[in-house]
Amino acid sequence: MKKIGIVGATGYTGVELLRLLAMHPGVEVSFVTSRSNAGTRVDAMFPNLRGHCDCEFSDPGDDALGDCDLVFFATPNGIAMNHTPELLKSGVKVIDLAADFRIKDVDVWSQWYGMTHACPELLETAVYGLPEMYRDEIRGAQLVANPGCYPTAVTLGLLPLVESGKIDLENLIADTKSGISGAGRQGKLPNILSEAGESFKAYATSGHRHQPEIAQNLALVAGSDVDLTFSPHLLPIIRGIHATIYTRDDGSLDLQTMFEERYKDEYFVDVLPAGSQPETRSVKGSNMCRIAMHRPGNGSRIVVLSVIDNLVKGAAGQAVQNMNLMLGFEENEALRHPAMLP
Repeated sequence: MKKIGIVGATGYTGVELLRLLAMHPGVEVSFVTSRSNAGTRVDAMFPNLRGHCDCEFSDPGDDALGDCDLVFFATPNGIAMNHTPELLKSGVKVIDLAADFRIKDVDVWSQWYGMTHACPELLETAVYGLPEMYRDEIRGAQLVANPGCYPTAVTLGLLPLVESGKIDLENLIADTKSGISGAGRQGKLPNILSEAGESFKAYATSGHRHQPEIAQNLALVAGSDVDLTFSPHLLPIIRGIHATIYTRDDGSLDLQTMFEERYKDEYFVDVLPAGSQPETRSVKGSNMCRIAMHRPGNGSRIVVLSVIDNLVKGAAGQAVQNMNLMLGFEENEALRHPAMLP
């Protein structure tokens, strides 16, 4: 039985980690931190976990993290980087669900996240936790940077096309929409129901910090820089990401065959039949990414539709998928359940 710690378990990704790990036969969540809630039972805050989690929140300064086999950081950006070096020295594996280790260029990271990196020497060795790209590296990793939610949906939607070498890398557009849980659990005025309900808006149009993460992913595959326009929007729903992705080729690519072949062995990527329109509700609560491709008017324009649950494949589910690889479990352990309907 592997001992697992979760730092910052009072947010949506933290409770989603607890929900998924409660179904895992090979791990025990032995340490869950929250400075402001130390001594409080986890299921007092999250009643859905009654009967599934007997932990109390502990102070994050407790040395017990060093006794874990693996620690998740479900914390705001800038927290994990201050604690990861010591944990790695103790032989503890780390998965950071924030952005501290996703971007390899420390200057780019500092530009987008507005702080000085505490351990830039780890950026090169941290493995980007998208198993569909880096499965073998994740298996041997000590430190995994769990991808962002938008980057997961967009990268999986574009990966087969970029790998083909036959699309226009100067003409990539990702028009994306996210449920409001992607903004976190804090009580911010724009996120309350009476403000966000029955409305729809774009945000961060002049620049979103997930743009360089996606561009980095695609450039590493393409072997050259890409020109990506990334435009996020807020949907008045709780969960889900829908990415509508636009690019061009010369009209010769067999999109259906290409995507089916690329993802035929991927448990968590479902390429839908030709002509499909994936819905966010079809992945709600699951670790699945569902993708469909279209060629409007049979021309050179390609439209890819990619949907995920931002809290599962976009965060906690992908983190558990990475944990399974790092600790030698079946990759889909505790993640086999279907999506919830309605």
